[in-house]
Amino acid sequence: MIEVTNLQKSFGEIKAVDGISATIAESHVFGLIGTNGAGKSTFLRLLCGVLKPEGGSILIDGEPVYDQPKVKEKIFHISDDQYFFKSGTPMDMFRLYENFYPQFDRKRALNLMEKFGLDKDRKVNTFSKGMKKQLSVICGVCANTKHLLCDETFDGLDPVMRQAVKAIFIQEIEERGMTPIIASHNLRELEDICEYVGFLHRGGILLEKDLDEMKMNIHKVQCVLRKAEDIDVVKEHFAVLNENTRGNLKTITLRGERPEVEALFAGLDPVFYELLPLSLEEIFISETEVKGYDVKTLFG
Repeated sequence: MIEVTNLQKSFGEIKAVDGISATIAESHVFGLIGTNGAGKSTFLRLLCGVLKPEGGSILIDGEPVYDQPKVKEKIFHISDDQYFFKSGTPMDMFRLYENFYPQFDRKRALNLMEKFGLDKDRKVNTFSKGMKKQLSVICGVCANTKHLLCDETFDGLDPVMRQAVKAIFIQEIEERGMTPIIASHNLRELEDICEYVGFLHRGGILLEKDLDEMKMNIHKVQCVLRKAEDIDVVKEHFAVLNENTRGNLKTITLRGERPEVEALFAGLDPVFYELLPLSLEEIFISETEVKGYDVKTLFG
């Protein structure tokens, strides 16, 4: 388990990480979501012990990570711009990681290279961006660490390869309990794989929740009401997070239990109503509005 408490990190006058606290459970996919410059990359570098916190603490299985080689063996960090030897090949990178990760599985790495159609003896600096991302994932998975930190890992991968990487992550979780922590500004990319999510904005976590739990408690209702005052009845029973009207059609985002929402709207006898699924982006827009942040500023 990873436990982060009141984490602080600044670069000059810029507060990159400002009071983050989070608990990341094992064997689940944790999505770290935020706008560009929100502090995602800095947070991951702190988690893996590359950067030293200026305040707060990071504990991995109860132990601090910074300057602790044995603890770092439990973590592999796939950065947004992964380091490779200037004239090195994938085989050179495998040999390097074998020195730092005792459980590195070279046989599997070579097998994945073949499946991905990558040349193990070709210089990495001749690889495309997507090919480098694939190699990074192979190195990360085959290091057999407990935690895999991924910074914009899917950026640069084609749709087929993105699904292949997600399938590998799921397999690793099921077979050996790996915990991927995936940072991205692309909410749609994470929606089908994350179980828990944390939203990062201006260096602080606004919320950290189970994604299914959020989906169960926030609903989007499209309806045509018979009487104008019926909307006041809805607002008396539920917290309305957002309301849009086009002609007679209303779209209402509200917080509440689904059976109660359905019972209320059925009782109003509207001309029409239906509950629509919310996307991860819509959920976070709703959650951040409640906390007083300007959605237009957050998502442009």
